Amino acid sequence: MAQRVHRPREDAEFDFILGMSGLPVLAYFVGTWPKAIEPCRAMDLVVDGVADEYAGRLTVVRADITRCPAATGRYGVTGAPSCVLLKGIEAVAHGEGPMTASALRAFLDDRL
Repeated sequence: MAQRVHRPREDAEFDFILGMSGLPVLAYFVGTWPKAIEPCRAMDLVVDGVADEYAGRLTVVRADITRCPAATGRYGVTGAPSCVLLKGIEAVAHGEGPMTASALRAFLDDRL
């Protein structure tokens, strides 16, 4: 199975992916501080599965808050894990905290 989640190393790469996508983007923000690690790891599995399910309809970007601080600030992300649904460069929905696969699907389906 091909990897469907982009993992930018910096803000410029994050912005490049947004510009090249042509699809709505699920920007999934993660943190590397101790209290964020476990919830983000659990959410990684959910996001990976949803990325496979929505292939061709959605681009998924997993952004580390410390590596992409401009994107984090631009989209008002204040904690990890957080999801922001983007159409173009506009945020159309925000979700903070861990989500189950069904909750993430509902978050997306209501807005795609």
